[in-house]
Amino acid sequence: MTRNSRARTVLPFVVFFVLVAMTGFLQSWTVALTIMNMCLVSAIMALGVNVQWGYAGLVNFGVMGFTALGGLAVVLVAVPTVDEAWDLGGPGVLFGIFILCATAAVTLAARTLVTGRAARALVTTVLVLAGLWGATTVLGPSTAAIEGVNPALQGFLGGLGLPVLLAWVVGGLLAAGAAFVIGKIALGLRADYLAIATLGVSEIIIAVLMNEDWLARGVKNVVGLPRPVPYEVDMRTTEWFRDLASTLGMAPIPLSSVVVKLAYVGLFAVVLGLILWLAERALASPWGRTMRAVRDNEVAANAMGKDVKRLHLLVFIVGSGIIGIAGAMLTTLDGQFTPSTYQPLRFTFLVWVMVIVGGAGNNWGATVGAFLVWFAWVEAEPVGTWLIDWTTIALGEDSEIRRHLLQNAAQMRHVVMGVLLLVVLRFAPRGIIPETDRT
Repeated sequence: MTRNSRARTVLPFVVFFVLVAMTGFLQSWTVALTIMNMCLVSAIMALGVNVQWGYAGLVNFGVMGFTALGGLAVVLVAVPTVDEAWDLGGPGVLFGIFILCATAAVTLAARTLVTGRAARALVTTVLVLAGLWGATTVLGPSTAAIEGVNPALQGFLGGLGLPVLLAWVVGGLLAAGAAFVIGKIALGLRADYLAIATLGVSEIIIAVLMNEDWLARGVKNVVGLPRPVPYEVDMRTTEWFRDLASTLGMAPIPLSSVVVKLAYVGLFAVVLGLILWLAERALASPWGRTMRAVRDNEVAANAMGKDVKRLHLLVFIVGSGIIGIAGAMLTTLDGQFTPSTYQPLRFTFLVWVMVIVGGAGNNWGATVGAFLVWFAWVEAEPVGTWLIDWTTIALGEDSEIRRHLLQNAAQMRHVVMGVLLLVVLRFAPRGIIPETDRT
């Protein structure tokens, strides 16, 4: 790495940390650390997309779905089991899932035994319809019984009651497993069709999560999820915290919020550092060079004996698994699982803007792109409000134009994102930190 490229890599990070420090001094350190936590989680999402798009050229518009699966893992792993719901409907749900899995296995086996396109289609249709009928017959009464157990507070199976940090690993595995199934079906499609297919699958995942109350309470949400860090209220009763507050001369309530957010920053930074290190090692390895060769010229790589389909499936699984880990971390930070909050704008297209602005194909670029884009996304509204107020002050307090602009200041974040993307694409089309030429 030359001195200029090193400076170009370091300078954006310096700018970001200066902006966070200014936020801490001018607004509050609680706001600054909240932004920092979301930046770290967003950076992991951006790394997942960068592995898929930057390494292999795969267009995954299903980021939202894999993020939601990571959030679901927190419910399935960390929430205590609802014993009464399990007694009433648990065996039926497990048997229904077994029927679905058996149907898939039998259908695949039957298709290998039957010859002829029409015969295969007929056998597949009959087996799938029979399997769906059997599964719904078993699942219907079981899920109704589960959802009838104290529906105001429970109405779902709950989880395993295990440590929430384990859910981050499970979130990655759950997303990777879903990516395997989706990839086996959709990775043969052209890039634009793959984008549409993954976007559609992510919407299906969200629809299932919102409507299957027995799984994670649907739109009624799961709140009060376990945390890997102490609660502020509990911390304020400890002697060491009172001594710390006295030493720093700070009020206990804001100090406890800062300490908890700092603990999350430490946890998230460790995970981001580990994934970033592994991603850099993979990029510099023979596997990374193979992936770039496949991305740059798929036909030539195939002619050289590379199994392009298998490599695409592998990188799709790895990238989706990373996104799933980020989804589990985000749900842990929120302390609640709310399927209705998963929107394509936030959890798919904004992540893509992070990778494009930062620099596709460069892990450091994707990371700093996530930092800067999320900071701009959050701060665009207060800064926009201040800017509109200052520029329209001459119009007077009764001005309709001034009132209208101030009421719609929240839309400034969309304007800022558009302008930021246009400026970067115009003056740095390969991103703030472009991909390193390794030839």
